[in-house]
Amino acid sequence: MDKDHLLTELYAINNVPTVIWIDEKGNITRPSASEFGTDVFTEITGIKKDFHMQQVRDWVKEGKVPSDASYAVSDLSYEEIQARLYFRIAAYLRRENRLPEAETYFQKAEELAPLDFTIVRASMPLRGKNPFGEEFFELYKKYQEAGSPYHGIPRRKNLNLSN
Repeated sequence: MDKDHLLTELYAINNVPTVIWIDEKGNITRPSASEFGTDVFTEITGIKKDFHMQQVRDWVKEGKVPSDASYAVSDLSYEEIQARLYFRIAAYLRRENRLPEAETYFQKAEELAPLDFTIVRASMPLRGKNPFGEEFFELYKKYQEAGSPYHGIPRRKNLNLSN
């Protein structure tokens, strides 16, 4: 677990779940992709783990890397960087039990990156909201309507319940 969200900043992760393939030498073999290792979210997303897990097996057993492994992940925008800094301040203030101040910074972060699950969804339990409740489904709907913006390998459209 990345409680300080350092990896999300380093690898421009803005959604969960995200998978980054790192080999035994510490090299990134495949950059961030919104993939699933379980079927926990299948009911919500319509995506099953099978296709991705077969790719992982092919990589481990045969060294076969998917063609999308060369995808260049875009950096975070200036606003996204600011939002993550505000999020860090808010999380710190929350740990210090300075809740009204924390809420101010959570709001600033959300205003700058309203569809960034790393900020908006991650702040939900810290703000007394259910990360799988009504607020989450509102966020997920807005995210889908915006074309599912993501820093990483774009999801293939055909990865659904039939795969």
